[in-house]
Amino acid sequence: MFARGSILFLALLAPLTAAELRVGRALVEITPPAGMPMAGYYNIRLNEGVHDPLYAKALVLEAGETRAALVACDLIAAPWPLVEAVRRRVGERTRIPPAHVMVSATHTHTGPEMSADLVNVADQTLAIVRRYHAELPERIAEAVGRAEADLRPARAWAAKGREDSVSFIRRFLMKDGSVGWNPGKRNPDIVRPLGSIDPELPLIYFDSPQGDPLAAYVNFALHLDTVGGLQFSADYPATLAARLAAVKGEGLLTLFTLGACGNINHIDVTSSAPQRGHGEAARIGTILAGSVLRAFGELQPTEPTPLVVRSASVELPVITVSDAEVEKARQVVAAFGTPRAPSFYEQVHAFKVMAAHKQGGRALEAEVQVMALGRDIAWVALPGEVFVELGKAIKLASPFPHTVVVELANDKVGDYIPDLKAYQEGAYEVISTPLAPGGGEKLVEAAVRLLIEARGPYPPAYRR
Repeated sequence: MFARGSILFLALLAPLTAAELRVGRALVEITPPAGMPMAGYYNIRLNEGVHDPLYAKALVLEAGETRAALVACDLIAAPWPLVEAVRRRVGERTRIPPAHVMVSATHTHTGPEMSADLVNVADQTLAIVRRYHAELPERIAEAVGRAEADLRPARAWAAKGREDSVSFIRRFLMKDGSVGWNPGKRNPDIVRPLGSIDPELPLIYFDSPQGDPLAAYVNFALHLDTVGGLQFSADYPATLAARLAAVKGEGLLTLFTLGACGNINHIDVTSSAPQRGHGEAARIGTILAGSVLRAFGELQPTEPTPLVVRSASVELPVITVSDAEVEKARQVVAAFGTPRAPSFYEQVHAFKVMAAHKQGGRALEAEVQVMALGRDIAWVALPGEVFVELGKAIKLASPFPHTVVVELANDKVGDYIPDLKAYQEGAYEVISTPLAPGGGEKLVEAAVRLLIEARGPYPPAYRR
């Protein structure tokens, strides 16, 4: 038998009653119309149909007087103007403060083009782009509104799944001492990968007090670029969601977000097998679904209150560029999408120079956001394609046992956000980002500080 003091201690650690947490979920389709350009590459591609629909999925949490919304969109990115417009609309029609909304993108490369600065594009195409961009904030805000209307008593659970067979570092030390980016399958000049993946597969699960499934929040660090082609597709998260619903029931809504995977993709260079297309997306989604289902057996109840939201603005320094570099970049951009288009790295560098020139020496302002549910679960929103080393550093320093790092959330600052080591190595991600070295580490510092603030002090017994 437990002594009375032990029973009191266990009661303090047990989850609070389900009535203290309410959860709502909803999804709204955001598939673009015919003629909309597709995102993901340095060339214009007009879509030729839809393989599977794109969605904005919203999860609204309420604990006490606090409400917050987590939104996952099947988009290449969520630029700040989109996030700002969504937050404004949510603030106007719900009881959720705009600052309590996290809008993230899954980074599907078979989604719509999100840039408004397109060159060498027909007027008719530009009209389609502008109309879609204008309507998109309303659709995403609608998902949040529907989720708020769906609020109901719920329980919160958490587990750490694991999957290490589908993701791979895509930067390699080559025999000549250079750094190769996606150097090709079975390349004999590869020495070793420069880094290691994050195999953690966080699962945050919500069900009703009666045990009916409500929502599964799944996060994994793996670039979404497995499909290719000219049809809109949500890529492997579509299969993941379908497989989980087939097992847990159609009442389950699966929200998938990206972990820090700026230097990770699905290509296994040790294998000669092709890895492209909808079959590859289905394979990865099925494997991840299996790992998530295994994690269901490890779910532990979590304390669902308080719900805390914190954010901080971080200034990220930008590189300086010369007038000569800007002029050359303008010439490269002018040839974008034409038969005389320059090489891939020339295009990448040109867009970087133009982005830095547009900043005019000013730092880029980035938002780091933290949402914490009780003492066990926290989400960290980072606004770019963040290197895995930075995401793992946040998890390691976090006081929360379940810390979910979400990249491409609330903006896409600088596109890629490498760690300091990568700047010495070079290659694609460094060539493409206008951010100066050290920005990623500043985001880590801000995130850890917010996590500590959100967690609050430990009980006196833990502080001895």
